[in-house]
Amino acid sequence: MRIGNGFDVHAFGDGDHVTLGGVRVPHSHGVVAHSDGDVVIHALCDAIFGALALGDIGTHFPPSDERWRNADSRQFLRHAALLMEQHGYALGNADITVICETPKVGPHAQAMRECLAADLDSDPGRISVKATTTEKLGFTGRGEGIAAQAVVLLERL
Repeated sequence: MRIGNGFDVHAFGDGDHVTLGGVRVPHSHGVVAHSDGDVVIHALCDAIFGALALGDIGTHFPPSDERWRNADSRQFLRHAALLMEQHGYALGNADITVICETPKVGPHAQAMRECLAADLDSDPGRISVKATTTEKLGFTGRGEGIAAQAVVLLERL
């Protein structure tokens, strides 16, 4: 077995939605990012890459590479899934926490679990998506941005 953890953060900017776990979530802001800024998928990819000892998301998809401008982060996750398989691992489970005051994650959590599971060729029952606030403290508490952290357990095939 291998364990990995990941973290991602993006500032809010212009827009009318955020993408979380591959799901478009209506919001008063978008995020400032090179790709679609999906903090859930970015944190999850970093956790998987970390568990495999293969660097981080910036190693695989550098923000300096224009090919990834406005990219759908689901392709990053599918790449991580392919690397898991190539290295002889499958997802045991993933636990993801979104950190923000808004938008509300709960109403979208099941759709996120299903989307993530599809890209990882896994079962939604192996993926937890939840949220917490910072009680109005820090940049997330002031509504300046959004963050996510992820922990994964990979099991040998």
